[in-house]
Amino acid sequence: MDKKRGILENKIYLYLTEFFAGMSVMAVELGASRLLAPYFSSSQIVWTIIIGTIMIAMALGNVWGGRSADRNPNPDKLYGRILIAAIWIAAIPVFGKYIIVAVSGILIITVSNQFLMIAAFISCMVIFVFPLFLLGTVTPSLAKYAVGNLDESGKTIGTLGAFNTIGSIIGTFVPTFISIPAVGTSVTFLIFAAILLALGLIYFISEKRKAAKAAVSVVLVILCSIFGHSTSFAFWEQDLTYEGESIYNYLQVRDTARSTILSTNVLFGVQSVAMKGDSLTGLYYDYALAAPYMVEETEGLDILILGMGTGTFAGQCCRYLDGAKVEGVEIDSKITDLAYEYFALPEEVKVTTYDGRAYLQAVKDKYDVIMVDAYQDITIPFQMSTTEFFTLVREHLKEGGVMVVNMNMHSSEHLEEDINSYLADTISQVFPEVYVVDVPFCTNRELFASTNPAMLENLEANTDIQENEELRDLMREIRSGLTAYGAGENILTDDKAPVELLGMQMIDSIIRDEIGHYKKIFEEQGLAGLLNSL
Repeated sequence: MDKKRGILENKIYLYLTEFFAGMSVMAVELGASRLLAPYFSSSQIVWTIIIGTIMIAMALGNVWGGRSADRNPNPDKLYGRILIAAIWIAAIPVFGKYIIVAVSGILIITVSNQFLMIAAFISCMVIFVFPLFLLGTVTPSLAKYAVGNLDESGKTIGTLGAFNTIGSIIGTFVPTFISIPAVGTSVTFLIFAAILLALGLIYFISEKRKAAKAAVSVVLVILCSIFGHSTSFAFWEQDLTYEGESIYNYLQVRDTARSTILSTNVLFGVQSVAMKGDSLTGLYYDYALAAPYMVEETEGLDILILGMGTGTFAGQCCRYLDGAKVEGVEIDSKITDLAYEYFALPEEVKVTTYDGRAYLQAVKDKYDVIMVDAYQDITIPFQMSTTEFFTLVREHLKEGGVMVVNMNMHSSEHLEEDINSYLADTISQVFPEVYVVDVPFCTNRELFASTNPAMLENLEANTDIQENEELRDLMREIRSGLTAYGAGENILTDDKAPVELLGMQMIDSIIRDEIGHYKKIFEEQGLAGLLNSL
């Protein structure tokens, strides 16, 4: 068979095939991170799984594609594989979230350690390996068709590589900054599936071959577009007030009779809760309110919140502290928009869209209270967990000021080295006074740190003069639960901060706490018994 026919005589089409294949690979990789993040977080570990899995798929595709091109240099095979890849990628928005939930459901009752890592790896393998394996066959196959003679082989292969690289660059920026924020992850998959579909169709139409294969591919991609364009990751949820995506997060707002809730994932926890009415939340925000009462004078305080979220703590400070000036830093501007629209964030609260540590490095202002609330499940920004960061916080506190840190992965299991002990040990290197208290009925632990040895005496004195009975009782409860932290030697630094691994360890512990009862039923009574208990 003649290895070059019709449209393949034009090397420009071959280079464009390489360009769009490279673009699609990177777009799928970024889409994979957004598809997995609502369920497994966007931590470095998840990114490592995605990159590693995709590189394995591409390497295998390169090897197989080269051997296949040598055995049977028929371009119909290559463009047929591109059509199959297009169909598979288009199907990801339809089936991907169900596969993730199914894998998670099976593993959560069968494994005890490294649940998120194993579930993310298996999900990534099932969903993404096959289409990227197929796209991995493109480069060696095109080299077979494009090289006319050995004298120009280096130039031709170099040009193919350049087109692939340029496509990959564009495929990196377009999903992140254009398509995902504008139309969402699902439609992004569909867009790049359509690009691959077009590549295959152009070839088969120009060659007047395989009309049935081309028609079936078009129909299947159209069906996937109809059923897969939804942005809903939590497909079991009903009557959500808002669901969407930003550059950083999947976002979900749910309204209940008592509160409005923001979630940035669908498997674990919530990120912000605003109560309807003026009551306390019953959550960690209430416990964090002890920090302003640890300052000598509670009126006219300057308060900074790093990790503003939807501003629940900011609203409470404005409500309960006379003359408090509250400002926040939140890296995701879409969350700030939701805060004003759905969570009644006071207009006088200034919110800066920035990274918390970078903000402290950019300003010289000092505060009476700094709250660090930037730890979201296992997605802990390492740069906000180190001695260097907490030293920066201390430098921005006024004399006698207090830092409060929300550590949101406390487990009933007593692990010798968990993420919270590392954070507390690190903070103890910077602040001489460190106290912790566990928030009842949840996985939150609040840490209070200061250079002021009278912080507890201030809490008691300010509690005694508090006129709000509910708040006064809560402050007394917090005071009775506070314990001085005994510092260890687990120190996080900018050079070494394995927060993802520590977070994974803690998530495993929390999962064991939460599903231990159901796992026991499954072990004793099997699947039927488990289903009957739900």
